[in-house]
Amino acid sequence: MTLIVGILVTLISLWYGQNHGWMPEAASREAPLVDNLFNVMMTIATALFLLIQGALIIAIFRFRQKPGDNTDGPPQEGDIGLEIVWTAIPVIIVMVLSIYSFEVYNEMGGLDPAASKDPGPQKTAVVPGTAMAATLPGQEKIALGVGASPKQQGNNAMVNVDVLGLQYAWIFTYPDSGVVSGELHVPTGQDVKLTIAAQDVIHAVWVPQFRLKQDAIPGRDTQLRFKPEVTGTYPLICAELCGAYHGAMRTQVIVHTPDEYDEWLQSQIAAKEQGDGLTVAQIMANNDNRLARQTQDWEISPEALAALQEMPHGLNAHHLQHL
Repeated sequence: MTLIVGILVTLISLWYGQNHGWMPEAASREAPLVDNLFNVMMTIATALFLLIQGALIIAIFRFRQKPGDNTDGPPQEGDIGLEIVWTAIPVIIVMVLSIYSFEVYNEMGGLDPAASKDPGPQKTAVVPGTAMAATLPGQEKIALGVGASPKQQGNNAMVNVDVLGLQYAWIFTYPDSGVVSGELHVPTGQDVKLTIAAQDVIHAVWVPQFRLKQDAIPGRDTQLRFKPEVTGTYPLICAELCGAYHGAMRTQVIVHTPDEYDEWLQSQIAAKEQGDGLTVAQIMANNDNRLARQTQDWEISPEALAALQEMPHGLNAHHLQHL
């Protein structure tokens, strides 16, 4: 009987772990890596759920107090073997998941030492009795964000985009062409590198279909590198509470075929040369109008929206140097 129960629990857990349907479409190279880890976690969680709930249900019926029986149950002094088992199993599960998740993070580029130019905390040598001080050389950089995968380390990304988050909009600048957009356009099958910054408070770039999220931090750059695989339009959402209109701070990622992406980029360059390209001011105006539409059912007063529109939208010169 125990063998049959074990086989059934294993089969049900394996099936549900692969067919839970909880994740959105996988649209990037990195997405299957995260999905496989999630599937393993769901398989383990399903097995534990069935075993624990099954044991509880059996105990409820098998060991329930019989009518008229007011005696105490038999004394139990403990079971060393059982305690070892229920301690060892969680330890093994945690160790396996830790090692697996570490490998997934490394494969996605999370351990790329060149993922950021941020030098991190600096050690400084001070000459006693003087005002002389100097930063010690040879200190390693801190990797902020997801960089190149181990196979791609040392290779430049094919598409570079500077991303600026500010209350409550995203601005995307393509430094190689000077194109500015309120949406992120990328081609399939090519490495894309986002250099992310925040103008005011902490924001976060989150694309669920890519299984990627990266904070945008005021005063320092972070990086997100990925390879889109499936054409389509996907939401890009701010995943850090950044103010009263945080819920409306979202835009789109449009994944083109390489040819369609080239056509879009050339059309934006031509429009920019003719003076018809989007400007930062237009993007912010469009964002204010979008906020008004998205918040019309929130019972927000026109005065509050007007105050938002009057907020200064000063921009980081690093991200707008090509405008």
